[in-house]
Amino acid sequence: MTTLFDSALFIFPGQGSQYRGMGKDLFDAFESVQRLYQEASDTLGYDLARLSFADPDNEIHLTRYTQPVLLTHALACLRIFEAKTGHSVKPKAAAGHSLGEYSALVAAGALNFADALRLVNERGRLMGELGEGEMEALPLTHEIARELAEQHYCAVAACNLPDQTVVGGKAEDLNALVKTFEEQFPGKRSSRLKTEGAFHTFYMIGAALEFRTSLQNTSLQSPSISVLSNTTGRFHDQNPDGIRAALFSQLFNPVRWHENLVYAADQGCRAIIEFGGGIGKGETPAEKKPNLAGIVKKTFRRHDNPPEYVGIINEETLAQAVARLESHG
Repeated sequence: MTTLFDSALFIFPGQGSQYRGMGKDLFDAFESVQRLYQEASDTLGYDLARLSFADPDNEIHLTRYTQPVLLTHALACLRIFEAKTGHSVKPKAAAGHSLGEYSALVAAGALNFADALRLVNERGRLMGELGEGEMEALPLTHEIARELAEQHYCAVAACNLPDQTVVGGKAEDLNALVKTFEEQFPGKRSSRLKTEGAFHTFYMIGAALEFRTSLQNTSLQSPSISVLSNTTGRFHDQNPDGIRAALFSQLFNPVRWHENLVYAADQGCRAIIEFGGGIGKGETPAEKKPNLAGIVKKTFRRHDNPPEYVGIINEETLAQAVARLESHG
């Protein structure tokens, strides 16, 4: 039953994949998801299900709430998939984009769910309160984007594809950067991202220094499978202290996501399964599509034998993934 997804890489999206109503279909359909959301609410001290599904106070896009919302939804998708497939899919490794790295560590047994929730709750609070600046996605290579960023007191925040780099800085500096970009690269377009700060740049050093205490006070175990580090582009050290140090550095260093994916494939991951989040103009879970699918496809479009990809973000995609697995068993 595991032939299609042998040697799988489990991946988890980060901020930008949240929306009002996420997880509601799974919550209504599965008691285990209801229990997961209740555990999250008990841990955090507020009704996470209500915030995720109704968001009456328009808080889901505030970083301090976005991060627990996404973590819980990602792990709900993972747990239902595991239950539906009888835990028959044994991942070779796990990875997550920014916040998603915490979901990956839970999937690998390095963190328990409650501790991960407390960490991302504090991480999100500090990033929102102590960080500053904004972010801009540029259709440029890392080196060209870095040179342009440094000319304008900005910094690279994420390397998603060889020709897709995100930079961060103060709004006025990014505005000047974009003006130079448009002059140097006529015909190309950049886009401003909706974030509460210039994440993964030097603007997050203050948040990281505060967050270090939370990391040091949280119990971590050696992961049962390899977990990719956004900071290095390679697998985390198996030592929990090494993981803590990398998570500290992750806050103010670029997310090396393209390197993560390529390295995982080079290490033998032949399938990629994404859990959680959702993007698209529709408002309901059924109208959303997986967040990282496009990046995965572009990463491996020139590979002779690209990894299989499946995204599990709602009831429909869950059923499709289970059916696909069973038909190739």
